[in-house]
Amino acid sequence: MTTALFVQGFAAVVLAVIGAVLWKLLPLVIESFTSSLLSLPGPPSPGWFRGNIKQILESENESIRDQWLETYGPVITYRGYLSAPRLFTTDTRAINHILTHSFVYQKPAQARRGLSRLLGEGMSSSFDVPSEQHRQQRRIMNPAFGPAQIRELTEIFVDKSIELRDVWTAQLSPTDEDTVIDVTNALSKMTLDVIGLAGFNYEFNSLNPKGEPNELARAFDQIFTMPDKITPMMILQNFFPVLNLIKTERTRQVDAALKTMQRIGRQLITEKKAAILQESSEKGAGVGRKDLQGRDLLTLLLRANMATDIPDSQRLSDDDVLAREYWFLVAGHETTSTGTAWCLFALAQAPDVQRKLREELLTIPTDTPTMDELNSLPYLDMVARESMRLHAPVATTIRVAAEDDVLPLNAPFRDLSGVLRDHVDVKANNAIIVPIATMNRAKSLWGADADEFRPERWESPPEAAASIPGVWSNTLTFLGGPRACIGYRFSIVEMKALVYTLVRAFEFGLAVPAHEVRRAPGVVQRPSLRSDPAQRSQLPLLVRRY
Repeated sequence: MTTALFVQGFAAVVLAVIGAVLWKLLPLVIESFTSSLLSLPGPPSPGWFRGNIKQILESENESIRDQWLETYGPVITYRGYLSAPRLFTTDTRAINHILTHSFVYQKPAQARRGLSRLLGEGMSSSFDVPSEQHRQQRRIMNPAFGPAQIRELTEIFVDKSIELRDVWTAQLSPTDEDTVIDVTNALSKMTLDVIGLAGFNYEFNSLNPKGEPNELARAFDQIFTMPDKITPMMILQNFFPVLNLIKTERTRQVDAALKTMQRIGRQLITEKKAAILQESSEKGAGVGRKDLQGRDLLTLLLRANMATDIPDSQRLSDDDVLAREYWFLVAGHETTSTGTAWCLFALAQAPDVQRKLREELLTIPTDTPTMDELNSLPYLDMVARESMRLHAPVATTIRVAAEDDVLPLNAPFRDLSGVLRDHVDVKANNAIIVPIATMNRAKSLWGADADEFRPERWESPPEAAASIPGVWSNTLTFLGGPRACIGYRFSIVEMKALVYTLVRAFEFGLAVPAHEVRRAPGVVQRPSLRSDPAQRSQLPLLVRRY
């Protein structure tokens, strides 16, 4: 009797899961046949489950989407997972509309669920708050990422850059011959250490070759080390959350690591709030927004959030604060290390640029420059801009329309019926790809040499590039609009500190032919080698003392 009841109960659960999946799948199937985006030109889909995604993953440097634009025009549609249509355009007026209307064009539910699972509900809810509340929350967070705070953090950037320099110096050949060093590994450790100190005043100790990773570093690595292969079940679990009831070894490991991150994070918040209250008590005054002091961003954010001169409606909960700090850790760690790795790769291929840059860097008579000294170097600035233009760490991002909208265009196009259209009718739930890398390399905007690494182009940037609605340097590297990357100044100054320290100390050359290096598929475009079937992140360079 007991066995029969168990079987019946198990069967009921299985049927409920199947029913939930089918209920969620039905709108996707209908959308794949009826979407208004299907009236746009675009490539044929080779399959229903993955659509055109396999072609994109197997292409080099977003080249397949660039080819589609050349073939079908600047406004196209292609198929994503489960054959869902996706709008893809390089029309700058359309991109500006999408980025500035961030509460119409939002991160997809799948991305919000993933962030919620990894970073807490506070991160997911931050994408859903009304526009006025979001602006209020930004006012609390903005001072933590402003020029004054980044100026204070530059010492951390420089100290950790010097520590990385010393690690590589110890690896060099004693005979001054070229030494092959995989630069990605140590750069990733360096930026993790920086995020720990600048974000939490927490020492990850990952760059120290004699140190052991601490508990939070191990948890972080456990969660954000991607599996070697994205399985169909992982894709389905992202679309259909009910399938997360099926536990795997990976999900159990993530759950345990999350508990560690939440425990340590809440402990840090409790300690820092107590210190802030004690300091304000000793001063005999409440916490005010003008009292924005504290070297790490968490202290600064908490101090701003605890200020007595802001209304309660603008305050963040502790979980919200923690989620944003972890998001900053995730977003700022791999993107900066990857961007710096690609910069060194570009310099290794351009010895004249590397030489010119080094001559400028050596005009500053110190190993420990300030932010203002770093920003005073024009050629370093041009190298940073050109590298982040040509090698944007994130190639694309996706938005989904929360309601029907009309997407205006700079130039008209013809749809599949031959009708000339000056706009795109967007329906609720339509997916739109923001083409970061494609816009950054578009010949129509940057000229015929757009695919070349030429820092001098920033002496007189092309007039057409001014129409790109980016928050930094007329590129989409850090996006634009109300949801632009709030930490872009942090990333750029950190990258400048790294390049300043490393190029003054070393000469860099290619350890493998340039065509052997490719971008590994993923959200962050990490360098990898074509000869490595596992597509591990790596970038071997020849390094010697200068």
